[in-house]
Formats: sequence, structure tokens, C-alpha cells
Amino acid sequence: MAYELLVIGSGGREHALAWRLTQNAKVQKVYVAPGNAGTALEDGLENIELHSVDELLAFALREHVYLTVVGPEAPLLRVWWMPFVLPD
Repeated sequence: MAYELLVIGSGGREHALAWRLTQNAKVQKVYVAPGNAGTALEDGLENIELHSVDELLAFALREHVYLTVVGPEAPLLRVWWMPFVLPD
């Protein structure tokens, strides 16, 4: 089974997390919202121009995102029901 993942954020931390996730053979694609110039250049990553929590939730449901990694803390307030991990 190949997984599609979502990384929320636009900084260097999110770039590193998203890149590392693509190294797993079970990961088909990593979406980065909104991403940055560096993530736009990486194979296996796709920037998506979504900013609101409602847009992110709709996208994750529509694309059957298996796991969401949240870089910034603010979006966590409304996504408690989705599986996600937090960087330390």
C-alpha cells in the first residue's frame, strides 16, 4: 500500500520533514501546504496553495491523506480527529 501524506507549513523544518518522509518506500507522495521554493523543487513533494484549516481538511479527506505532519502549532486547534504527529 502506498501512502499520501500532508505536511503543513512553509519553513525549513517542514521542508526537512517532508523530504525525509519521501525516503520511505511506502510513501507515494507528500503534499506540502503551502510549501516553499525548496519544496517545489524536490521529487516526491507537491506544494499546495491551501492556508485555512477548512481547506486543509477538505483536501486531506478528498485525497485520502494517511497522515498529517503539522509544523506550526496554530492549525492543531481544529484537526484533533485526524492522525498527525508533531515535531519536537
